[in-house]
Amino acid sequence: MLPDAYPSWQVQDRFLELHSRWMTLIGEHWQDAQGQRLEYWRIEKADSVIVLPIQKDTLVQPQILLPPASYRPGVGRVTLDFPGGRRLEGQRPEEAAISILKRELGVEVTSITQLIALNPEGWAINSSFSNQKLYGFVAHIEAGPPLSPPFTAATYPADSAGVHQLLCELTCLQCRSVLLEWYAHQSDLSPQDN
Repeated sequence: MLPDAYPSWQVQDRFLELHSRWMTLIGEHWQDAQGQRLEYWRIEKADSVIVLPIQKDTLVQPQILLPPASYRPGVGRVTLDFPGGRRLEGQRPEEAAISILKRELGVEVTSITQLIALNPEGWAINSSFSNQKLYGFVAHIEAGPPLSPPFTAATYPADSAGVHQLLCELTCLQCRSVLLEWYAHQSDLSPQDN
């Protein structure tokens, strides 16, 4: 916890503000607690929501579901990711999670038996560069026939072996964070996950 008397920084001027549909890029000069003038760049953008979907089945152990891989320009290749997206302005993170499951996996809200928030306040994704937060959820999906293409590209067992395999294949840090948070607190979240 920071002390109350922690010296604050002050913005001196904003020399750039560039808006797009997805983000706003801001360039500013700041004065730090020692009076030094610094140039800072930051991005304002909508919060992210990542959902770890787990489908129960009476014949096999619960499975983690992943949508088809997508091309990611930032890394220049196709990557495997959990269902995710942006939270619209005024939208609750839970509403975004339900919308994302419908869009990316074809899961109807009536098929979601439990939606668990891993971090109700959201995590700062990059606090020195962005205001964006990440909200992580675990969605338990009712037992039934497995979801099929075009929605589900891969399944992994929702156990230690499946988590380790996914960690070898996931490159998205946000997805890895949600998976590890769920796995670290699995017995705390739901007795069904043991």
